[in-house]
Amino acid sequence: QVQLVESGGGLVQPGGSLRLSCTPSGRTFPTSSMAWFRQTPGKEREFVGVSHWATGVVYYSEYSAAAKGRFTISRDAAKNTMFLQMNSLRPEDTAVYYCGVYFRGEYRFDSSYDYWGQGTQVTVSS
Repeated sequence: QVQLVESGGGLVQPGGSLRLSCTPSGRTFPTSSMAWFRQTPGKEREFVGVSHWATGVVYYSEYSAAAKGRFTISRDAAKNTMFLQMNSLRPEDTAVYYCGVYFRGEYRFDSSYDYWGQGTQVTVSS
């Protein structure tokens, strides 16, 4: 059974940084696209960024407008882990962050992903 485990969330002050991790268990996904989404109460899951496999252990990423320039996705194929480095955090970044494994369809829609983690809470507040 495939499970994704997110970690690294917490409470941080505005302007601070956090690094989230996503590690699948039960299977590896070295050539699959994997993404980060976030969700706040009463709202739909929102696309943050996606990591695509290019060649070998090289990946490239795409980001939402809200994340671009502040967030960076990286992957360590040897550790089977994806990271989300979040800098210059703002109160509006407060959400539960999820990672997902892409299945098919439009990358920015959460319905295109067939495996999800349980999420990790990020709270940005002074």
